[in-house]
Amino acid sequence: MHTDFLHRRLIARPVARSVRRPLPITALLFLCACSRSETPPLLGTLEWDRMAVQADAAEPVVAIAVKEGDTVAAGQLLLQLDPRRSDAQLAQAEAELRRAVASQAELQHGTRSETLAAARADLNRVEVARNDAQRERDRAAELRRKGLIAQADLDARDTALKSARAEVASSQAKLLELTHGTRPEQLDQVDAAVASAQAQVESLRLSRARLDVRAPQAGRVDSLPYKLGDQPAPGATVVALLGGTAPYARLFVPAPRRAALQPGQKLNLRINGIAATYTAQIRSVRSEAAFTPYYALSGDDANRLSFRAEALLLACATECNGAPAPADLPAGLPLAAEAATP
Repeated sequence: MHTDFLHRRLIARPVARSVRRPLPITALLFLCACSRSETPPLLGTLEWDRMAVQADAAEPVVAIAVKEGDTVAAGQLLLQLDPRRSDAQLAQAEAELRRAVASQAELQHGTRSETLAAARADLNRVEVARNDAQRERDRAAELRRKGLIAQADLDARDTALKSARAEVASSQAKLLELTHGTRPEQLDQVDAAVASAQAQVESLRLSRARLDVRAPQAGRVDSLPYKLGDQPAPGATVVALLGGTAPYARLFVPAPRRAALQPGQKLNLRINGIAATYTAQIRSVRSEAAFTPYYALSGDDANRLSFRAEALLLACATECNGAPAPADLPAGLPLAAEAATP
């Protein structure tokens, strides 16, 4: 019985070896061909040119003229901030400008004839007073020689005469000043004051106009972060617009494939959730490399740098029935890009 068992094992061993014989070479080549993967597509997202419209002042939102998703034209009113504080500051600046302009006109026109007549009359008055003081001093000097008055009386008459002469000199100088007109330096000063007031008014008018937030260019309203009554800080984004005529694909190109992509090259895009294929044209490829985003990692490229490229969508290429036009595609959709066949 033991001999029969050994005999059966010796017979079965060659059979087992024949089962473990290596596969033929043709079968291995077939399996390698089946396992060999084609060049993976470039991954990325669909984007629009985004514009951030900012608040110029910390004022409450008093009106919103659009809603998210609306298409707007360049210069169209989007929302309005409270203008009352700005209007008051502008009114004050305009009043200062009017005052400066009036002072400028007064100096440019020169002295009024009535003012000159008054100055001449005042000069005549002080000249009469000087002549009276001169006669009083002469009489006092004669009386002093005769010993009829004290020296103190004569000194008082001398002082009165000197004062009258000084008033005459002052009146004569004022009349000459009015007759000669305004000095050029005064005109320069008033001109500078007018220019400063005008600049202040223009600055406040510009600030007031920016409280009416308008679209810098045509686009679509992507988001309105603030509601009626909210008070955004200066520089805060109050409206986000998506501009341009069509979206673009933001692609991440692995370093080994960078040399094969050049601006102007055509690509076929497959957008997630859309059956149609779109044609795109590369408009730029960054010269600086960056680390590959997590959603674009695949195979050996996961540990390599990538170059950011942008490809502008041109038109729908295949399965276009019912597919949205490029201008109607939303931002943020994931996509895959492959080189277009010539």
